[in-house]
Amino acid sequence: MSRRVAIVAGSRIPFAKSFTYYNNFTSQDLMTVALKDLVKKMNLEGAVLDDVALGGVIMHGSDWNLARECSLGSGLSPKTPAYDIRRACGTSLETVIAISNKILTGQANVGIAGGFDTNSDAPIEFQRSFAKKLMNFGFSKGAFSKISALSKFRPRDFKPHVPGVTEPRTGKSMGGHCEIMAQEWEIKREDQDLLAFESHQKAAKAYEEGFYDDLICSFGGLAKDSILRPNTKLEKLASLRPAFDKKSGKGTLTAGNSTALTDGASCVLLAEESYAKKMGWPILAYFVDAQVSAVDFVKGDGLLMAPTKAVADLLTRNQMTFDNFDFFEIHEAFAAQVLCTFKAWEDEKFCREELGLNKALGSIPRAKLNVKGGSLALGHPFGGTGGRIVAGLSKILHQNSGGKGLISVCTGGGMGVTAILEKN
Repeated sequence: MSRRVAIVAGSRIPFAKSFTYYNNFTSQDLMTVALKDLVKKMNLEGAVLDDVALGGVIMHGSDWNLARECSLGSGLSPKTPAYDIRRACGTSLETVIAISNKILTGQANVGIAGGFDTNSDAPIEFQRSFAKKLMNFGFSKGAFSKISALSKFRPRDFKPHVPGVTEPRTGKSMGGHCEIMAQEWEIKREDQDLLAFESHQKAAKAYEEGFYDDLICSFGGLAKDSILRPNTKLEKLASLRPAFDKKSGKGTLTAGNSTALTDGASCVLLAEESYAKKMGWPILAYFVDAQVSAVDFVKGDGLLMAPTKAVADLLTRNQMTFDNFDFFEIHEAFAAQVLCTFKAWEDEKFCREELGLNKALGSIPRAKLNVKGGSLALGHPFGGTGGRIVAGLSKILHQNSGGKGLISVCTGGGMGVTAILEKN
């Protein structure tokens, strides 16, 4: 008898603009609160689960076993194992895939997947020269040796390295790469602003309807996502200056049509179908399949275009087209990135030459896109977005009494993580 992965429940803390509400909290704090809420909601205090997979992008050196530490603080039994995963912005979708695969192969019956990130607690590193000299000082014995080690320090050694969202192999920011994509695909500024406006409007309506009431737990003085702007206007978005290409006059990416730096955490409870039924848990949706892909962005491929390939391969393997889906959750890292992806899927030449298809993949109806708001409105804590999307889409499918949903997440490093969920 084949096994199926049931998505049972999800929890997250409100996503907050970095350097605001969560300034005094660590990644472990954020993730543990989300886990605790899920554990309490599902009456899992003291329960032994088969595994917990969590991950984040921005990590301190001391966070080498963070998933286990969060699990130990969540209320689950200390006998529940946990491990860390990291795949840039696709991290928590990757944790869902990992736990799902364990369930599908029979290695597990129940587990939690999730992710987190906080720029407000980003590690500030010093130069390697400083670290080496400091270690030499620490290992020195005797006053003379210590004085000699101290004498080797230079002012430049004390210059800190502040982390940024840049690609090591190109030196360009993610936004800078996306500007290049927007110009190559001729994405208009007006279309980007409209997508951002629609994201805020959909998210605001979802909040008014109470959609997020059982998905979010209050934390740090917040009861809902702080980035959401229900009253934003297209005129206001149009007035914003370019955020990445400020000199050429061609820049179209702004603070309004790009995701803000965000702090947050999310998690999802997954179980084998019969196990979920035995426990009396609701089955919101089922995990069907997933696919990852990568592009050669160093040699000219668009940094955030990998989901085009991942989605094409995923649909081909499952003998599906866009017409088979009722809902699409496309991560809005930048409005331009979403629009570039759409244009690529509609381009027959690109689909033939780059994706190996015999025709264009087709168009995604806007009415089916991010129907409860996307990352532009809700925020994007790098490692936490996938969990937010899986929990939200599962609830959408459940409320719809059935259907299929496609998830697509672009990531740093030129990768894409995609998945299919369904309810029947």
